[in-house]
Amino acid sequence: MKNVKKTWLTALLSVSAILLAACGSDATSGGSKEKNVQKVIIGTGNDMLDIAYIDEKGKLTGYDVELLRVIDDRLEDVSFKFESMDFSNLLLNLETGKIDMIAHNMAKNKEREEKFLFNEQHYNAIPTHVVVNEKNTDIQSIDDLTGKKVGAVPTSNASLFFEQYKKEHDLNTEIVYIPTNTDMTNQLKTGRIDALFSFPFSVKANNEQADAQQKIVGDALLYTDIYFLFNKKDKELAAKIDGALKELIKDGTISDLLVEWFDEDYSDQLKD
Repeated sequence: MKNVKKTWLTALLSVSAILLAACGSDATSGGSKEKNVQKVIIGTGNDMLDIAYIDEKGKLTGYDVELLRVIDDRLEDVSFKFESMDFSNLLLNLETGKIDMIAHNMAKNKEREEKFLFNEQHYNAIPTHVVVNEKNTDIQSIDDLTGKKVGAVPTSNASLFFEQYKKEHDLNTEIVYIPTNTDMTNQLKTGRIDALFSFPFSVKANNEQADAQQKIVGDALLYTDIYFLFNKKDKELAAKIDGALKELIKDGTISDLLVEWFDEDYSDQLKD
């Protein structure tokens, strides 16, 4: 009888050991799988209409945000979390590692490229237009700016473009360099300048939020390529996002998002 009990106990312990081992294996497997998902904190804004902003329901949304939510669904080994903040804090938080990337309508410039990493595939191409007061009927295109005062942000793509255009077309135009959007908006509204250069979504936001009384005239002058921004060490993450972007351009998803948020499809500007 003792031998039977001993044999039964041994078998029971063996089964228990197998079950515990199996449970331990599942836990390890689950933990390992969880560890393989890269958590990415994305810094973005909260008041840039159509790009990244808090809507009337308190939801963070906009083209940049919704595009990244689609990419999050496509990439199985990454998980995105958004942190909305003032634009002035984005670059510092990326530099200090508080966030892993920036999504906030970021264009390339020399200073940013020296410190950070841009991904290769741009995801937007914002058109720049001549913008005038809504009551202005004299200016219908860039060639009507001769003899006028035009506001421009120093060293911006638009100012560099117009400086060259003015020279090549011998326009007698005074360029007034204005560093802030608020001052630029006020000067156009009060008639101290006759025109400025801006994006459609900025005109929409200025009119809705500051009664800027602006309107777009003429065709797009140039397109500004927009990228995500990373720390230089995060080349692998940038490459993953580039791969997803190329798929979304190819299958028309980005085209649909552009029309949804900007009422225009700029996706041809994104293709190689």
